[in-house]
Amino acid sequence: MRLSREKVNQLAHVITSELAGHPEVVFRLERNDLRLLIRQQLEHLLHAEEKIDAEARAKIASQKREILEGSQEWDLLYRRHYQEALKKLGV
Repeated sequence: MRLSREKVNQLAHVITSELAGHPEVVFRLERNDLRLLIRQQLEHLLHAEEKIDAEARAKIASQKREILEGSQEWDLLYRRHYQEALKKLGV
């Protein structure tokens, strides 16, 4: 799923604010620096998800016969290939 830069920044801000609301959490960085690190990690994860999605779709497209997207068979193959790609990454 593609998220705008503003949405990723908003998510990072929400995560940082939520963490700051817990008294047992102590920041070793400035709050803005932590927010930037969280944003960077979110962008990294979203980029990895896009690659996994593209890999799963390419495997389905390489089948000998055409499998229509949205069909039960396509969904099953997509989930299988998506899970295999996640396992390769150790997730």
